[in-house]
Amino acid sequence: MENNYSVEEILSAIDDLQKIKKEKKIISIKNAPKTDSSIIPKDTLKLIEEAEKNKS
Repeated sequence: MENNYSVEEILSAIDDLQKIKKEKKIISIKNAPKTDSSIIPKDTLKLIEEAEKNKS
């Protein structure tokens, strides 16, 4: 089973695959859950902020 493809057909197929990958990335970013800071206790947020300040 041997298939012969032209360079144009191969490049076109590669472009199609790259477009599909880009579309999947855009969709996954849109569907990503947003972190809700209201679930994190304020005391914990203060500790995190202090740790970040001390880190630098």
